[in-house]
Amino acid sequence: MKKKSISILITNFNKSKFLEKSLRSIKNQNYEKYEIIIFDDASTDNSIEIIKKFKNMKLIVNKKKLYTSPALNQIYGLKKAFLKSRGKIICLMDADDYFKRNKLFEINKYFELNKKKKVLYNLPIVETGNNFKILKTVKNRVWPVIFPTSCISIKRDSLKLFFKNVKSQNYRHLEIDARINIFFNFYLNEYNVLKKRLTVYNYDYLGITSKTSKYSKKWWLRRSEAFDYLRIIYFKKKILFKFNIDYLFTKLMSFFFKF
Repeated sequence: MKKKSISILITNFNKSKFLEKSLRSIKNQNYEKYEIIIFDDASTDNSIEIIKKFKNMKLIVNKKKLYTSPALNQIYGLKKAFLKSRGKIICLMDADDYFKRNKLFEINKYFELNKKKKVLYNLPIVETGNNFKILKTVKNRVWPVIFPTSCISIKRDSLKLFFKNVKSQNYRHLEIDARINIFFNFYLNEYNVLKKRLTVYNYDYLGITSKTSKYSKKWWLRRSEAFDYLRIIYFKKKILFKFNIDYLFTKLMSFFFKF
């Protein structure tokens, strides 16, 4: 069997409303050297039926969710899908997003021209219902701009390193996109952005992050976990972590919300 250049890893839970459009966006790519691995996390809708309409896909069906945390379930599913993959480049995808027709071509082209690069983010277009808007990148003095999961492409060995370095079952509020952006920015010193809008990101009000409004309880708990995650990375790199005002105030607020 000929090895594919790109593996697309998809996690799905009850996204039948969007799933067919997402899969067709991959099947309609102008680049053919790819494979699709889907991890279905105990869906109760007709997701499996939709997936089976498409040929040449690897489907992993999980009968029962492992965690109560959606973030941890997503990471668990991606790890399982990764183990079934063969591509040199890994593209992550949420089941309710979709790719522009030239995305895989552009991702492969970038890594061919930049062979030492390990991770790549492309710019998203945000879809909310029937409305579209361009998501702008804004510099942040503390954290890198967090690109959505479906905008992330990673070299195989680098994703393996990511999974190996920090235990995935920790930080139940911290999603995969935040972990990857933090890990590659602070641990591997890589933050590469392809300034092309190759992904349509669906803002689903039932999604993992959509219910987390700024300064809410979950927002503070997630921010606290992000700092804990960053501290682990600094420890592994033998870098002194500085307890600044942002960190201390975040910890104070998260402590307050826990009680």
